Amino acid sequence: MITLTHFLVVSACIFCIGLYAVLAKRNAIMILVGIELMINAAILNFVAFGKYDKLNYGGQVFALFAIVLAAAAVAVGLALILNVYRHFKTINPEHIHELKD
Repeated sequence: MITLTHFLVVSACIFCIGLYAVLAKRNAIMILVGIELMINAAILNFVAFGKYDKLNYGGQVFALFAIVLAAAAVAVGLALILNVYRHFKTINPEHIHELKD
């Protein structure tokens, strides 16, 4: 039987992997992937806790909103990364020193 503890442990592991990706990677795309992993860990928590809310389905509703917001954030983030690459010819955040022309 899979309990709430199992879901929380898996979610914590996914969050830690995402946090490592954000802190250790030098590529803007990998930083974006790390942020998505952390958001997915939060969504897993919403669904796991929503399993115990039989009346309102609050966890599933919040998870659905979080998925929509994560998709919008990825679209905006990817557009920003493409514009930065077009201007600086790199996506390494350490090589980008100024955002003005």
